[in-house]
Amino acid sequence: MSSRTEKRSSRKRPPSKSPMDDESTSKSRSRRSRAKKGVPDDGEAVYEEIEVLYDEEEEEEVGEMQLAVAKRKPCKSKASEASGASMKGGLEGSEDPCWFVGDAVSPNVARERWPHRYNDEKVFDKGPICSFKKVDGVFGDEIVKAKRHFNQASVDDIVYNLNDDVYVSGEEGEDHYIAKIIEFFESLDGQLYFTAQWFFRVEDTVIKKEHVTNHEKKRVFISDVKDDNLLDCISKKICIVRVPPNVDLTAKMNTIPSCDLYYDMSYSPNYSTFANISADSETPSESSSTISSSEAGSPRDETQFNGKRELTLLDVFSGCGGMSTGLCLGAKESSVKLVTRWAVDMNEHACKSLQFNHPETKARNEKAGEFLLLLKEWEKLCTHRGLIRSDETVEDIENDGEEDDEPLDDDSPVPKGEYEVLKFIDICYGDPNETGKSELMLKVRWKGYGEEDDTWEPMEGLSKCEERIDRFVRAGYKAKILPLPGDVDIICGGPPCQGISGFNRFRDFKNPMNDPKNAQVKVFMDLVEYLKPRYVLMENVVDILKFAKGYIGRFALSRLVEMNYQSRLGIMAAGCYGLPQFRIRMFLWGAHPTENLPQFPLPTHEVVVRGGIPNEFEQNAVAYNKNCSPGLQCALKLGDAISDLPAVENDESRDEMDYVEGPQTEFQSNIRSLSHVSSSLTESTPNMRLLDHRPYQMNEDDYMRVCEIPKHKGANFRDLPGVCVDANGVCSLDPSVERVYLPSKKPIVPDYAISFVKGKSLKPFGRLWWDETVPTVVTRPEPHNQIILHPVQDRVLTVRENARLQGFPDCYKFAGPMKERYIQVGNAVAVPVARSLGYALGMAYRGLNREGHLFSLPINFSRLRRVASSEMEQVDD
Repeated sequence: MSSRTEKRSSRKRPPSKSPMDDESTSKSRSRRSRAKKGVPDDGEAVYEEIEVLYDEEEEEEVGEMQLAVAKRKPCKSKASEASGASMKGGLEGSEDPCWFVGDAVSPNVARERWPHRYNDEKVFDKGPICSFKKVDGVFGDEIVKAKRHFNQASVDDIVYNLNDDVYVSGEEGEDHYIAKIIEFFESLDGQLYFTAQWFFRVEDTVIKKEHVTNHEKKRVFISDVKDDNLLDCISKKICIVRVPPNVDLTAKMNTIPSCDLYYDMSYSPNYSTFANISADSETPSESSSTISSSEAGSPRDETQFNGKRELTLLDVFSGCGGMSTGLCLGAKESSVKLVTRWAVDMNEHACKSLQFNHPETKARNEKAGEFLLLLKEWEKLCTHRGLIRSDETVEDIENDGEEDDEPLDDDSPVPKGEYEVLKFIDICYGDPNETGKSELMLKVRWKGYGEEDDTWEPMEGLSKCEERIDRFVRAGYKAKILPLPGDVDIICGGPPCQGISGFNRFRDFKNPMNDPKNAQVKVFMDLVEYLKPRYVLMENVVDILKFAKGYIGRFALSRLVEMNYQSRLGIMAAGCYGLPQFRIRMFLWGAHPTENLPQFPLPTHEVVVRGGIPNEFEQNAVAYNKNCSPGLQCALKLGDAISDLPAVENDESRDEMDYVEGPQTEFQSNIRSLSHVSSSLTESTPNMRLLDHRPYQMNEDDYMRVCEIPKHKGANFRDLPGVCVDANGVCSLDPSVERVYLPSKKPIVPDYAISFVKGKSLKPFGRLWWDETVPTVVTRPEPHNQIILHPVQDRVLTVRENARLQGFPDCYKFAGPMKERYIQVGNAVAVPVARSLGYALGMAYRGLNREGHLFSLPINFSRLRRVASSEMEQVDD
């Protein structure tokens, strides 16, 4: 419901005159008050508010949300009965400063242009959002009926035309509102109205005031939010210029002529969307006073598609590659080849997992901030060697038949006690030798030594190796070992934000971005600003929209808009896309102004999400409207995912084994099939054995406890001997039962299980069951405070079982110790969710997405499908 908050707070109508106002109060109000217009005493009360949706307690709960729906009850003024060539707001000779100018629009034309003002049906304005709560079966406000329309009006002796841009008087002490006039009309009871199409300042949008510092002060956003206001609310005529969007801020500013404000994008509270201006976003008119400097470059459409089907992807904070894997799979479904060329993550084991499953990817085990510094240094090295020139062209490197990475011919012996550089293997910016100093480093292969003797050396100490450095840079530039600005088509990633975790007792609520644990969001956006990709996709936990009123989420959105990227924010549940877990996550799209902004894919499976969405961002939930029956597939359960896997013990040590049974469900058949997770895997690749079907081995005490947990639905530690539960569901030790101890002398019912969540939790040593949907896959495999036990086996879920709940194909192999594998799987983006987003990306890139924030995936999209090579060479009709 957040969009309704923003809409109402940013387009407040003139305040209704309360019957409680006395004469002195009326005289102290702005000239919008009818008391200052000579309205007779019997017409003093112009508005009467009735029927409010929320009481004070509810309004406090939703913050600034203003959903009070009021029906106007205007009093007919004698002044409104005046007639003549000019329609005045008062009697002849009155001091009323507002009237309509010129002849009224002919009745036929008026009825054709504004039919809703003249029909006899009782019509109600639903506005751009159709999800308001009902009052007596009615949505929104009753549409004001018109007696006649005009093309001009005079307010304070200033003549205004249709499509003029104006300031509209705000509440006392607040800034003026900004609007385009799209309608002038006299109501049936003689009131003078104009209809406003509202512009939003940055601080009026979901971004809020905290993040406006670096935004252009003169920039506003046109919206499709429109409503009716009394004519005397108009305060001043202004000049608003439309300019073409451009991520080159300097170039864009050069296109802006003299003006009061400018706009280059539209804003919709729905899914917090900032986008290129569509034809429907503006109300064209020959009399429009809005200045347009030039039209922005239109996004490509399929008829103009140049046939390029391969896009490059950089996965930042990549983990084991769940998001990039899914994006590549989904893009192929839309006949676009997306290849992960580069990936960056601090976790060494996660990088090894990604590299194994994606041999075509250069997975770099380093900090994202240091990776950004490396890219900037790499650009300097390439520019210094003339590979990048000031005119933004690059040198065409001819292949002279010699391999660039071959060492220079030099058979001279190395003097005793000295070492000679044979060649350079890699480059980084950091402190791989742990000296306490981060700098530009080169990995050296020494002459006469092997790979095991390679070392990292500071570049500044290699001044005598300029020729070898030159060869390394030229070869690296040619092979694109590192991306330069313009090389990356898509950047995706999920920046970690430990600073918002509830486990962090020292969270900074006032300024979360000052917390180093939240700094990675800024690093991610800095990479976007530097590389300027076509598309951006950021993922994170929903708490990013909850903590400190969504400060960090708003910051990320603000940075994209500040960089002139289109953007759209949605909240998606993994279970809605064919997985047996809920797992709610936030996704933020970004798109270059020359591209189509991707939509969010609607669910394919019917899953009832268990809350977790903050009130202010309720409208960002990607879901069908209530009472909509699109024929979704049934939600998947745990048994649908893992019932075919062979039984293993707590101490299972095999990394590979054979399947014992065939697949029992469609999901199992899909997950077993060889999916194209890598461009190096082909349809002829033989089916792999079952990988990573091993559980984390519990210690002896925990194993003995688990063996005593009954094998039925809902079983947990409360089923152990000596536990009693009171009428309020609070558990405790039964004093009448002798406490049972394990051979280690520790109690079979641990004290921490009794005290967890003040004795109310059902999670410690809890069993999952076949017909349940799992809340979310976790990173810690201990059963002490979470439900992760297998339904009928005395162990926790295996790595492979967790991987299936995340949608990883069975061929996906994980590296590292067991705990590390659980961390990789638990931190990953669910592959089917990323796959659906990859499909949305491909459709947007091809220009096949339509208007709107959401779209429906193809029927049976949840089934994995091989994409033949011929499909990658042509576009579907």
